[in-house]
Amino acid sequence: MVQFIGSSDAKIDVKGRVFFPASFRKVMQEEGEEAMVMRKDVFQDCLVLYPESIWKKQLAMLRGKLSRWSKREQMIFRQFVSDVEVLLPDSNGRILLPRRYREMVSIEQDVRFIGMSDTIEVWAREKVEEPFLPLEEFGRELEELMRVEDVMSENE
Repeated sequence: MVQFIGSSDAKIDVKGRVFFPASFRKVMQEEGEEAMVMRKDVFQDCLVLYPESIWKKQLAMLRGKLSRWSKREQMIFRQFVSDVEVLLPDSNGRILLPRRYREMVSIEQDVRFIGMSDTIEVWAREKVEEPFLPLEEFGRELEELMRVEDVMSENE
């Protein structure tokens, strides 16, 4: 099972290439994955890299929830799949982040790759220098989530 953890900083060169973190390349190789699919995140100002097998699962799950006979649902599906890019690391372990994708999320030169379990997020580094949530709020939210999970597992 694909499992990306941790984060790594990198710089984009003048051609828009960036070294894909070695730890993430290793996970991809161990899983027999070569290609990744990139799209802008639906909710956050970052890019998301899906290993091809994960992308196919996500796409099948979304397609299964949407009717081909609903105009609105077809528009949702179309918007989700229309702006993607297939990426293959080059022989040096670099991937190309096309300018239009970098512009979508305000990436200039410095990026941070963040492992998100089965996907990888690519952020403009200055956007992730501060925690996503204030530490105290993060602690409270995590405590609440884990408490709910503990109660649910006790009831099983």
